[in-house]
Amino acid sequence: MDSIQAKITQSMDTIKNVIMGQDEAIELLFTALLANGHVLLESVPGSGKTKLAKSFAQVVVGQYGRVQFTPDVLPGDVTGLQFYNPKTQEFELRVGPVMTNILLADEINRATPKTQSSLLEVMEENQTTIDGETFFLDPPFMVIATQNPIESNQGTFPLPEAQLDRFLLKINMDYPSLDIEKKILDKYRMDDPLNDITSPSLLKDEIFIMQEEVKKIRLGETVTEYLLNIVRQTRQHADIELGISTRGALALIRGRNYVRPEDVKEMAPYVFAHRLVLSMEASLQKNSGQVVADILEFIEVPVEIGERD
Repeated sequence: MDSIQAKITQSMDTIKNVIMGQDEAIELLFTALLANGHVLLESVPGSGKTKLAKSFAQVVVGQYGRVQFTPDVLPGDVTGLQFYNPKTQEFELRVGPVMTNILLADEINRATPKTQSSLLEVMEENQTTIDGETFFLDPPFMVIATQNPIESNQGTFPLPEAQLDRFLLKINMDYPSLDIEKKILDKYRMDDPLNDITSPSLLKDEIFIMQEEVKKIRLGETVTEYLLNIVRQTRQHADIELGISTRGALALIRGRNYVRPEDVKEMAPYVFAHRLVLSMEASLQKNSGQVVADILEFIEVPVEIGERD
């Protein structure tokens, strides 16, 4: 187990050499992988979202697929379709890019709602249906979707609540600091460090082992009540029209076999903010992240007593 954790750390360090100044985003990607969840990356164009996803896919053994979403992309372009071959005079199956391990859904909100919904089944059930026939994906399966900030998107289709709820985490990537940006210019001026990732460092079996270990993490009664208090507050808050669903669960591992209240508070913005729908009046004054921060400030963090062993 220690050797696998060391390989995860090594994998994160490898990506940090490619994507500098985004350590938190990189660590959250691995948190989602171990929790068997999907990630939505949001930032301005040119900030490294796509390169981060590609770097992540290169250190994890398995297949990598990509869909560049535009309004003319159809559901069959994502899941696959049956097409008629005039040479054989038979219908043949053409599987889509979802039949992979790591799927990059680039600029997902540029696709129409119908095309966006083609990912609902595969993100929830690790299977896809093509012309009535169901195909199961080989695990692990993880969607890393990217989108530009909502306020800068003209002519796009915002993700519906059902789609957003499929993402375990939403990660906002900020601009790098001045010092980091200088290092990026120096490094990429010579060569793309992505080319230095010549082989994956994290094998499928190792991922499965860590995912099973995550399921063993203990969640004490105090932490459970704290988490549910936050969830219930989102359903009662005056600024929120639609609160957190039961699916909005928390899963993470930090080298411990128990969850602390501080873990819940730290992860709540990434797990909850994108799942909230604010009232029209509140949305004119604040964003969902600020509302989550207000709720976390309002609810007192409990002190655990005798629940870790």
